[in-house]
Amino acid sequence: MCGIIGIVGNQAVTDRLIEGLKRLEYRGYDSAGIAIMENAVSGSVLSRRRAEGKIHNLVERVAKEPVDGNLGIAHTRWATHGIANENNAHPHFAGRVGLVHNGIIENFTQLRDGLKKVRKFQTQTDTEVVAHLIDEAMKNGASAQEAFAKTIGQLTGAFALGVVIEGEDQQLFAARRGSPLAIGLGDGENYIGSDAIALASLSQKIIYLEEGDWAVLTTDSVKIFDADNAPVERPITMVSGSLAAAEKGNYKHYMLKEIYEQPETVGRTLTHYIDAFNHRVKTPEELELETLDFKNLERVTLIACGTAAYAAYVAKYWFEQLADLPTDVDIASEFRYRRPALSQNSMAIAVSQSGETADTLAALRYCQKKGLKTAALVNQMTSTMARESDYAMPINAGPEIGVASTKAFTSQLTALLSLAISSGVQRGHIDKKRETELTDALTQIPRLITETLALEPEIETLAHDLSKTENAFYMGRGVHFPLALEGALKLKEISYIHAEGYAAGELKHGPIALIEEGTPVVVIAPYDELFEKTVSNMQEVATRGAKITLITDEKGAAHTAGMAHATLVCPETQSESAPIVYAIPIQLLAYHAAVHLGTDVDQPRNLAKSVTVE
Repeated sequence: MCGIIGIVGNQAVTDRLIEGLKRLEYRGYDSAGIAIMENAVSGSVLSRRRAEGKIHNLVERVAKEPVDGNLGIAHTRWATHGIANENNAHPHFAGRVGLVHNGIIENFTQLRDGLKKVRKFQTQTDTEVVAHLIDEAMKNGASAQEAFAKTIGQLTGAFALGVVIEGEDQQLFAARRGSPLAIGLGDGENYIGSDAIALASLSQKIIYLEEGDWAVLTTDSVKIFDADNAPVERPITMVSGSLAAAEKGNYKHYMLKEIYEQPETVGRTLTHYIDAFNHRVKTPEELELETLDFKNLERVTLIACGTAAYAAYVAKYWFEQLADLPTDVDIASEFRYRRPALSQNSMAIAVSQSGETADTLAALRYCQKKGLKTAALVNQMTSTMARESDYAMPINAGPEIGVASTKAFTSQLTALLSLAISSGVQRGHIDKKRETELTDALTQIPRLITETLALEPEIETLAHDLSKTENAFYMGRGVHFPLALEGALKLKEISYIHAEGYAAGELKHGPIALIEEGTPVVVIAPYDELFEKTVSNMQEVATRGAKITLITDEKGAAHTAGMAHATLVCPETQSESAPIVYAIPIQLLAYHAAVHLGTDVDQPRNLAKSVTVE
């Protein structure tokens, strides 16, 4: 959600700022802009160019009205306060101050009311008030640094800020509270960015600002202060200079590329969590989680949003069936507001691709205040959740650019299943023979995903038909019920077709009233202990004219010959690991429906990759 990049340098910055914004497009946005400190004859002049819509509109604007200098900030905005238009686009100006902001200033109304007698506001945004506060403080005698520090002390809410000030030609100000921000170190110049991807072409030396930090960057120095305004040093992290994982290659969309990367990404996740040679899960000591003790836990609470929440719902079945470990799943945005009763002998596991999801992070902190042990299952081990949790556990999916999660989802499932097996071993519910069976099945998943990807031509044909509908249903039982929810979400978020996922047995308790002749129903039903019950539910919708796409295996297809309009035959899998394999067809079905409809697959409307505000 929103993107920031800034450079204080020794050479022209405009092209590099725009390139950085392009690397942040995956976060979702609806306008873009840059502010540059130009060197005029009479001194420095702060100039900006902004445009509604995609970055190519900004590029065209800059081509018509060139601007350049050695200091600048840039931003992609996802509208919260104020409609998406050029006037509300960042950077915002007030007097000598140019500012970009990710997050929400919760007390902006009070702050703006206090300034109305001396300040004129130009936008509907919460952000503009911050620029006015800094400029007003300088008008009242504060230095630029003093004004910046004073202003961020007045703010309530979540923010990452990048600020440039006329007359301060070699200073770039930055702050972070509740929204991530990184500093990149260069040779004779320094950088700020929403994440390391934005800075990948500029620097491999990254400093991640911690909660409440603010900083002053020049061409040859970085000074960091904590929330108490005390000077601090933060560690430098070396990141890979390779951008291959963040490029589309020969694929039409990032999403398709990431779908096809899943044999590799799931393999990377497995390598971290299991010892395939010895047919076992790795111990907590091998995972560098020495004190992680599932044996004596009374309960696990999984907290997540969106697709990650559906991975958590699948994992609930695994933890309870494989380890006899009571497991709750909570939508992070609801968790702390229902004031949950929490057992001290419990552990909260936050599941998040970015590790920065605002609701999930807030829920994690709530659990910490209540004295629970906390863990973060994330794709970014440098993220806030990873740094603040007692245990940080990676999914190792690599950069995921498409807003609709695919490879992160299957890697989350793989890691959670591995952890469920580990907990079952620790708690004595899985013996050595069973552990061998489960881990051997896990090692087969990359191959099975590859085989499933071969169904793409069939899926593409079915997706063209699906794209003609206005409503669709997905259904499954057991671990495949959450997968039905995920399938419906995928279709909704990238094709904009209304879809709902249901536990198969629930359709007759109301939703079946919506089934009529030709209604598309996608049934996820491998041949397992629940297969016959799912087929009964499938017959119920078939008799009412539903157009059924059945996703099953060879045995399932043989037992349902002629029942479905179309059948996708996946390779046979062990029942526990089947959801990881069956995720592939539902991803491809949504992808091809969206492509056929001509939607923006990688950046669907109104959505952001990293949701860093509540």
